[in-house]
Amino acid sequence: MAESFGVDAERYDRTRPHYPDAMVTRVVAGSPGPDVLDVGCGTGIEARQFQAAGCRVLGVDPDERMADFARNGGLEVEVARFEDWDPAGRDFDTVIAGQAWHWVDPVAGATKAAQVLRPGGRMAVFWNTFQPPPELGEAIAAVYRRVMPDAPIYQRALADSDAYASLRAKAADGIRTAGAFGEVEQWRLDWERPYTRDEWLDLLPTTGVHTRLPAATLQEVLTGVGAAVDALGGAFRMRYATVMVTAVRTTAASS
Repeated sequence: MAESFGVDAERYDRTRPHYPDAMVTRVVAGSPGPDVLDVGCGTGIEARQFQAAGCRVLGVDPDERMADFARNGGLEVEVARFEDWDPAGRDFDTVIAGQAWHWVDPVAGATKAAQVLRPGGRMAVFWNTFQPPPELGEAIAAVYRRVMPDAPIYQRALADSDAYASLRAKAADGIRTAGAFGEVEQWRLDWERPYTRDEWLDLLPTTGVHTRLPAATLQEVLTGVGAAVDALGGAFRMRYATVMVTAVRTTAASS
């Protein structure tokens, strides 16, 4: 699934939410310099935000289609799985991963991040989690129970950041196991964004298992979700939380 998101890189970049500027500012302020490595950079959504904050960013992504899109937007990208990527002696002040670290082995990834971080460098991995209004969440869950009864993750209304709690725990455990970082911190920023029916239906095919659904099944999902949004007036406000696991490199990691 990790390499399925490049099927429509333009739609992914256009519809996926960005990250709070306050989060970017906090990460940059807590790092010793401007050199950033973006793991699983995708189309460059968070990389462009860090560039706008004055950083020099190198992206690494396993999907050539996503990398090409990011390059067209002015980002330098190397195609590789992070675990296999060759840093060629380069080091960085910050290693970030937006909506991507769950595709990386948490221990091997944290160990490699420590190897390429300068002393005092920061590792920061983060996700956008979302929660629709309760009545919409229940209506959408009913659509998935009907159309995709064998997909248990969609059988109940989304419950805030709980969907990423286990991923955050694995990331934190991996950082601790790497043995090269100080205290692991978890940061959270809450925010909201309005969506029209068409805006949400445009985004939905870029998420999770939707990228690999048969066309007829995806259309059935979109029709049902669209009807649920229409029943609430054709628009809604999505509650987002950007959740982060972060730590500072205190000792060198072994090769």
